[in-house]
Amino acid sequence: MMDSNEFFAPARPPVDDNLDDNPDGNVAGNSDESAGGGSVAVVVAAEEDGVAVDRATSDAAPAEPRPAKTPKSDRTPVWVDLLNPSSDEIHEIEKRFAIEVPTREEMQEIELSSRLYDEDGVLFMTVSVLNKANTDEPETTAITFILVKKTLITLRYADPIPFKTFIRRVNRTAALASSAETVLFGLLEQIVDRLADIMEQSTADLEGLSNIVFSSPDDPEYEGDHRAVLRRIGRAGNLSGKAKDSLLNLHRLGLFLSTQPRLKKDTKTRLKTISRDIVSITEHANFIANKVTFLLDATLGMINLEQNNIIKIFSVAAAAFLPPTLIASIYGMNFDVMPELDWQFGYPLAIGLMVLSAVLPLWYFKRKGWL
Repeated sequence: MMDSNEFFAPARPPVDDNLDDNPDGNVAGNSDESAGGGSVAVVVAAEEDGVAVDRATSDAAPAEPRPAKTPKSDRTPVWVDLLNPSSDEIHEIEKRFAIEVPTREEMQEIELSSRLYDEDGVLFMTVSVLNKANTDEPETTAITFILVKKTLITLRYADPIPFKTFIRRVNRTAALASSAETVLFGLLEQIVDRLADIMEQSTADLEGLSNIVFSSPDDPEYEGDHRAVLRRIGRAGNLSGKAKDSLLNLHRLGLFLSTQPRLKKDTKTRLKTISRDIVSITEHANFIANKVTFLLDATLGMINLEQNNIIKIFSVAAAAFLPPTLIASIYGMNFDVMPELDWQFGYPLAIGLMVLSAVLPLWYFKRKGWL
């Protein structure tokens, strides 16, 4: 027995052909004493060993036995979910459904003809689904949907959250797996909902980052080291890019399914709804990408401003100490004829000139607002 999840359509209760369509639920042949003023014998059909017994006359009449309930092992599943299947399991699926399952390498191909195609009435659809979105290393994983008549086969080598959520919902509500198309569109809706949640969370994170980037140095949220902010912005941009890649694949899948005549009217209506959601989420992803670019430029601009402030301090210090250095250099020359060297107040005068020549530039820079 292969290690995979198989989901079956919920069994329908048997229909009693002896029941009429009257709203009161009465059995056909019940007495109606008001009709013609006479009485009619009550006849109730019951199955006893394949024989219908007329309880009014006790005459036995042969009746067609009801078909036996099909064992679950012999029923056709509506969904076969293959998670990290082995080669033996894939071979069994190929033999069971008479198809050729794409390899893991073929699932990674990006050309449209290798991802979406119809092979003898079997639809092969491979899309990239965002996985590990809540971690520091989000990724996209290729998942193949194979629609074989009344069965949907999903081939995947990762376990993204939409699949976990949908499997839990199917286990609670079996009607969600009433047909292969129902399962397919249920999974697609779950994937789109997950992408919408990720975009909403990314928007909230970028709002917080925006407040940090544009906060003043006196603000408690101010971070002098912008490296952490740059990492968070880079992660948001990476997540947005992978989400857009997944949305692009889903959009192509929707266009491919819209050309399939086998889809019923209700499923096409669901497909239109999914397509509209994909378009709206894609527009939101574009907005997030633009905001990531803006915040990245703003953060780099803030870093440049801080670097410029540091360079300005060094420039002011160099300009302030240039005149004292000039005075010290003059009186440090070893010439024989320098009258100030023999003067009693020469040393205090040189020190005073150096201090004054340093204070005056600083006062001027302060007055101009450069400090």
